[in-house]
Amino acid sequence: MVAVAGVIRVLVVDDDPLVRAGLSMIIGGAPDLAVVGEVADGAEVPDAVRTHAPDVVLMDIRMPRVDGLAATSALRAVPGAPEVLVLTTFDIDQYVLRALRAGAGGFLLKDTPPAEIVAAIRRVAAGEATLSPTVTRQLITHVVATGGDGRRERAVGLLGTLSPRERDVALAVGQGRSNAEIAAELFMSVATVKAYVSRLLTKLDLNNRVQIALLVHDADLV
Repeated sequence: MVAVAGVIRVLVVDDDPLVRAGLSMIIGGAPDLAVVGEVADGAEVPDAVRTHAPDVVLMDIRMPRVDGLAATSALRAVPGAPEVLVLTTFDIDQYVLRALRAGAGGFLLKDTPPAEIVAAIRRVAAGEATLSPTVTRQLITHVVATGGDGRRERAVGLLGTLSPRERDVALAVGQGRSNAEIAAELFMSVATVKAYVSRLLTKLDLNNRVQIALLVHDADLV
C-alpha cells in the first residue's frame, strides 16, 4: 500500500483470523487509519514490517511459534521500529508487563470498544501512550508489587540521577498524565514537556514513556 500523508499505517498480528478481520474492519472505518498488512504469528513480523512499513503494530501475546513478547522485544530493539500495541485477554496474560518493558507502547483488551481501539492506536502512534486506563494501572500495580527489592533499588537509583524538574515530569508520566496535562500541572508548554520526556528517555536509556512510568512504579512512587 502506498503511504498517504496523515494516515497511520497499522499491521495486525494475531493467530485468530476472526480477530484479525474484526480489527481490520474497525481500523478501516477510521479515516486516518489504514491496515497495511495482517500476519498470524510473531515469526512473520520482521518481514511484514520491512514490506509494509507500519507506524503501529497490533500484537497478540499468545501465538503458536513466536509469541508477542519475543516478537515485541526483537522488533523494538531495531532503530526506527514502529510502535507496538499489545492485545491481551488480561485475566491470564501475565506477560503483558514484560511486553511493556520490552518496548510496547501500551496494551488493549480484546473486548475493548471499537472507538477506544482507534483512540489507543492514535495515542501510541503519537507517542502519547499512557497508563491512565484503570485496568492498566491495576495490572501494573499487581505485577510491580511482586517484582522484588532488586528492581525497586535499581529504579530508585536511576530516578536519583534526575534533576528535580526531570523527576517531576517522570512522576507525572508515571501517574498516567498526557503531555498536555503535565504542561498544565507543571506550568510548562507542551513542547517543553516533550523535550523533557525525550531527555528522560535518553538519560535513563529507556524505549518510550511507558517504560518511564514502569520505572516510577518500580520505585514505588505511585
